Amino acid sequence: MLKRHFKSSCLARPIVTAAASAIVVLGLCSCQTTAPSDITGSLGETADTSHATTPPRRDVDLLRERFRATPDNAEVALQYGKALRATGQRAQAVAVLEQVTIAHPDNKALLAGYGRALADNGNFQQAFDVLSRAHTPEDPDWRILSAQGAVLDQLGRYDEARQYYASALRIAPDEPTVLSNLGLSYVLSKDLPKAEENLRRALSHADQDARVRANLALVVGLQGRVAEAEGIVTSGVPADEAAANVAELKKLLSKNGRARPGIAKLPVASRDNND
Repeated sequence: MLKRHFKSSCLARPIVTAAASAIVVLGLCSCQTTAPSDITGSLGETADTSHATTPPRRDVDLLRERFRATPDNAEVALQYGKALRATGQRAQAVAVLEQVTIAHPDNKALLAGYGRALADNGNFQQAFDVLSRAHTPEDPDWRILSAQGAVLDQLGRYDEARQYYASALRIAPDEPTVLSNLGLSYVLSKDLPKAEENLRRALSHADQDARVRANLALVVGLQGRVAEAEGIVTSGVPADEAAANVAELKKLLSKNGRARPGIAKLPVASRDNND
């Protein structure tokens, strides 16, 4: 449901998930989502647990026991860290992954997970440094490049962030998670026409992604085309959900109108990714 996606994050502080579904928002202001995502858009793992077959809290409990039994097992630590992030326990995820990374300093997957956890927790510069160790110039990973871009956006280094997105797109042309992060990058720097252009490209390759659709609607609405924005959030959904989406969109646009001149606190939906 789009209404849920509208509330998933605040545009002041993006999230990071390595897989690069990125995101949305990652607005990252005071309101954060309970699930991990990639900074501006995405670091790469899946944070949306709404369709999981096992309740997230139960996942945490089961993985905690496995981690305690095998504290040096990198794969168990990585899964435990993801579960902690998915339930909002970001600081604990950082602590777990930091501990195991010390024992496995060359494990790329572990470094990627640790970097994403740091980004989720707001440790952006450290996250960027760790993510830089998770791949190499000789063997770049577009998901991590996108995540690094999202982290740089959170640091306000927009031009540099877009260089990372460009590198990611050279490896994975038209990848919607990267395009979504790029669009959000332009939202953060208040270039709404460029944000719209890239979010439309992302949506053209991920038509069913409600998070991209929600972000595009916000950007269109912020440019004064409210009727068009409403059409975006009501397309292809049941009447009751459409009405809820429109109400949420109007509330966000109204809130932003009162908060002018900036859009730094505009809530934007985040996109999480799968590894």
